[in-house]
Amino acid sequence: MNYEFFLAKRIIGSKAYKSSVSAPIIKIGITAIAIGIIVMLIAVATGLGLQKKIRDKVVAFNGHVTISNYDTNVSDESEIPVSLNQDFYPEFKGIEGISHVQGVAKKFGVIRTETDFEGVVLKGVGQDYNWKYIQDFLVEGRLPEFGEQMGNEVLISQYIANRLKFEVGDSFQMVFGKEDANQIPNIRKFTVVGIYNSGFQDFDKTFIIGDLKQVQRLNKWQADQVGNFEVFINDFDQIEEKGLEIYEATPSNLNAETITEKYISIFEWINIFDNNTYGVIGIMIIVAGINMITALLVLILERTQMIGILKALGSSNWSIRKVFLYNATYLVGLGLFWGNLIGLSLLAIQYYFGVLQFPNPEQYYMTTIPVYVSLKNILLLNIGCFLACMLMLLVPSYIVTRISPVKAIRFE
Repeated sequence: MNYEFFLAKRIIGSKAYKSSVSAPIIKIGITAIAIGIIVMLIAVATGLGLQKKIRDKVVAFNGHVTISNYDTNVSDESEIPVSLNQDFYPEFKGIEGISHVQGVAKKFGVIRTETDFEGVVLKGVGQDYNWKYIQDFLVEGRLPEFGEQMGNEVLISQYIANRLKFEVGDSFQMVFGKEDANQIPNIRKFTVVGIYNSGFQDFDKTFIIGDLKQVQRLNKWQADQVGNFEVFINDFDQIEEKGLEIYEATPSNLNAETITEKYISIFEWINIFDNNTYGVIGIMIIVAGINMITALLVLILERTQMIGILKALGSSNWSIRKVFLYNATYLVGLGLFWGNLIGLSLLAIQYYFGVLQFPNPEQYYMTTIPVYVSLKNILLLNIGCFLACMLMLLVPSYIVTRISPVKAIRFE
């Protein structure tokens, strides 16, 4: 093996190799590998980044799993109360992998100003609310603060703020209807303390976030009643499994629904990204493999005399094939090195500076193209690309077995 490795090194480093007609072909092969891994890294990082960002936006307003009364109106405009006195609240002790449980309630109303009005849903949250996701969307002001007394601070979206010309510190009235249309509606006054922008217009134009006690009072509920529970899990990949476990652990009068079930069209859409990513990876591996096959064929043909001499000296076909495969391994590794260096650099620039943006942000629910890079994905891409190329290179290396020593030595 040492002899074969030495011979491969001599082929790579020889002046004949550097000045031969195979040199440009070899460079094209290395470039194809580099470009292939760059495109694959970008496709995977942007695809996963987009999926994760959209997923986080949906989770921010719903949690991973929603537990509610079976008879609750799906439009979020009215809810049947659920008691806070549940075995799974405030901690879901019976199931592992659950990070947080919070009680919320919603109430539809109309924001009224001197010149305009807007129908929205007031999402009431309590002291147990997890502000982690919403904090990332905050663009101005601060988050509301709620205590023992009923508060009138609210967080509104930039979409609503722009439509109604609201700024942080402004106050407004909101009208809430009653079941009996003949009764005088409830009017509440709220103060804007913060403005958020999730980029998800379906949510931004719908929700303002305020005190849970406001909704409880409007609905004439008790202090221990909420509209539904939002459950957060640690690993999104286990959402179906955890959703089923949560459903089985809740009382028979309550329903547990995952966000993938509640917003099935959104998640079916983002799952299409996986198919596109797999297609790009497949095409890039094929293109890179074909270029490396061409380079190896040219290299074998240029070394026909050497192959004939080695065979005449008693070398086996497999030992000669390994010489060229060692050579190809070096070239593929070189392409992967430069591809990773350039690809990861481009992704780092996009991650920290957000150079590339969507031309139509409303279609993708965000303005900047997101990227998500993990060591696992990088290793899988590189190992997969390397193995695929090497398997494809076994075919052209078989030509070595068809070369006759006598004819090869005479070959010019």
